[in-house]
Amino acid sequence: QVQLEESGGGLVQPGESLTLSCEASGIIFSTKPMDWYRQAPGKERELVASISNIGRPKYGDSVKGRFTISRDNAKNTVYLRMNSLKPEDTADYYCHTGGTGYDYWGQGTQVTVSS
Repeated sequence: QVQLEESGGGLVQPGESLTLSCEASGIIFSTKPMDWYRQAPGKERELVASISNIGRPKYGDSVKGRFTISRDNAKNTVYLRMNSLKPEDTADYYCHTGGTGYDYWGQGTQVTVSS
């Protein structure tokens, strides 16, 4: 059974930082690309960042220069370090892995950026 378990969400003020974690089980983590998506109220889910199985990152335009995705294959965990948070970063953040024949999502963790 595949599980992606996110943690680290919370309430922060604008300009502050937060690190999300996603621990995977039931998959050969080191072979899988991993993604972080987010969905704000009333908006479509958007891709925030991706990291290949060998650690090559990609970022959405809205988070470039502020967010960093990384992975620790020994811990089966992918991270999203979020700096300089803005109110528009408020959303539910989801961990995802998908490819030919598979597509798995975590349950999400809420991030609220507000003063």
